[in-house]
Amino acid sequence: MKKQGVFILLLLLAGGSQWVIAQQDFRQWATTPPMGWNSWDCYGPTVEEHEVKANADYMARELKDYGWEYVVVDIRWFVENDKAGGYNQTDPRYVMDEYGRYTPALNRFPSAAGGKGFKPLADYIHARGLKFGIHIMRGIPKEAVAGKLPVKGSVYTADQVYSTALLCPWLRDNFSLKRHEGAQAYYNSIMELYASWEVDFIKIDDLSSPYHLDEIEMIRQAIDRCGRSIVLSMSPGETPVSQAAHVSRHGNMWRMVNDVWDIWTDLTHLMKVAQDWYPYISPTWPDCDMIPLGRISIRGERGADRFTRLSRDEQYSLMSFFTIFRSPLMFGGDLPSNDDFTLSLLTNKEVLRMHREGTDVRQLFRQDGRIAICSRNAQTGEHYVAVFNISDSQTPATIKVDLSTLNAGAKQQALNLWTGETVEIKNDTLEVTLSPHACGLFKW
Repeated sequence: MKKQGVFILLLLLAGGSQWVIAQQDFRQWATTPPMGWNSWDCYGPTVEEHEVKANADYMARELKDYGWEYVVVDIRWFVENDKAGGYNQTDPRYVMDEYGRYTPALNRFPSAAGGKGFKPLADYIHARGLKFGIHIMRGIPKEAVAGKLPVKGSVYTADQVYSTALLCPWLRDNFSLKRHEGAQAYYNSIMELYASWEVDFIKIDDLSSPYHLDEIEMIRQAIDRCGRSIVLSMSPGETPVSQAAHVSRHGNMWRMVNDVWDIWTDLTHLMKVAQDWYPYISPTWPDCDMIPLGRISIRGERGADRFTRLSRDEQYSLMSFFTIFRSPLMFGGDLPSNDDFTLSLLTNKEVLRMHREGTDVRQLFRQDGRIAICSRNAQTGEHYVAVFNISDSQTPATIKVDLSTLNAGAKQQALNLWTGETVEIKNDTLEVTLSPHACGLFKW
């Protein structure tokens, strides 16, 4: 059992072979917002091993030195015959073991042959100094229930632990799991399997909207006992703000909204919803969703193979909001297809330092299509402000930000982190004129 930097105390219980595992608080596993790549936006449920490796190779070569580290295989890696532009729910061929646990489809992930699971792919990614993640759906496979398969580590079978309450409305693979010791054993068994594959990150879908409190608590318990520091991402939103305290106690990151695509209104909706989540930033992370930039939808869910439809101004606005808000950053485009501009958005050292080290993030105002958000760097004493013109008017907007309330001290200039240009600060006021959908991101 690998410690992965976690303090593990193993005690053999008298008369049995169970282990009790005591470990650090899971928040220590992601002390800054996770950064990585996820296969969903470009490959939907059809990504293959060679494509994952190509993206990992690019990340190791171009992005690792900037803090990007997670490589995540998204949904339905256990289906042999899935399709682009949705899901094959007519005749899916699932792959699972004798305990009803999904395993990788060998026609897509050939290194999993011989019962190796994702361990060889994880080894490939780890050898490049990166971390490996997977996506799963909440619950237990319907095929496991139909086959009355045994739940590993328990006296129960799958048909004794499932529930038909609150089934996922958009994917029919799984049943829910009821609050039951056999259901806990099932979650324990899959997390033990993923730990043996050396998974570092798990995104669990259909978990947050509606909010499945019982299953979230079972998942947390299962991860905490598996012996590996697996970061937990809850998906999708909108996670109810009424559960903010609970989700902060159980997940490393959670989605605030449904899927964000390369549509301007998806970003403005996200900015609106995020207003309720500023108090919950750090040491766990409200999640803006994946970054739909670069080349997306190669075999994706929505639309044809394309580079993002967002304009350059809109791309700067998206990256500025995600970074000053300190969201996890999961890039959705195919990394090897990146152009120089897309790469520049991912490798701006000052922007990423703000993202990594910022604190006290708050919205200063939102009025008439104008938004200002600020944070500060407690290590350097620097202050940051992002200003956005989200109006659809064709007329540029002049935005004034009163800096006197930030206790930032008297400063004469602010640096635009994207352009490197300086802007004068007059009478404690930062004034900028922005085109529609444009932004400015400044430090002083």
